[in-house]
Amino acid sequence: MYSLNVPIPGAVERLANDLHPKLTGFDRLRDRHAVVCKRFAADEDDYHRLRERLRTALSPTPAFEATVTGVDAFETPTHGHGPVVYLAVESPGLQDLHRRLVETFGVVHDDLEGAAYVPHVTLARDGPPEAVDRLLATDIEPVSWTVSELHLWSRARRETAWRVSLPRP
Repeated sequence: MYSLNVPIPGAVERLANDLHPKLTGFDRLRDRHAVVCKRFAADEDDYHRLRERLRTALSPTPAFEATVTGVDAFETPTHGHGPVVYLAVESPGLQDLHRRLVETFGVVHDDLEGAAYVPHVTLARDGPPEAVDRLLATDIEPVSWTVSELHLWSRARRETAWRVSLPRP
């Protein structure tokens, strides 16, 4: 399994770290932060073919803007234990890229991709309602950045297998 991820800038990482004390009570805290753009059901043997198909699919993609706008939650996530608290991400460019990749590669999970896709940075999962409420009541300053690189993450190797630079318009 692979995922094409949007790396987050230091300002978003600092925001996630600043929220860490409010994650008390959650069973699973996320220590690696990114925004998943698209998942791929490919194993390690398919890596080179996937990378070449992605190279073609991504070739017309310029850098785009993204903004963390607040804290939100999936009360009952489609996979795994919930609730899941996250930083909400708004980005028309990311939504467009996700749609194009779904058209090219199809969906891996109907309930996470396509019309169900919600760009976000996961903070934690499986916590008590009072911890979720505490986070949802947190006001944050929006953080905007230009997405100029994408990372193809290998779940099997737990590392970035390939980096793609996006040209600035």
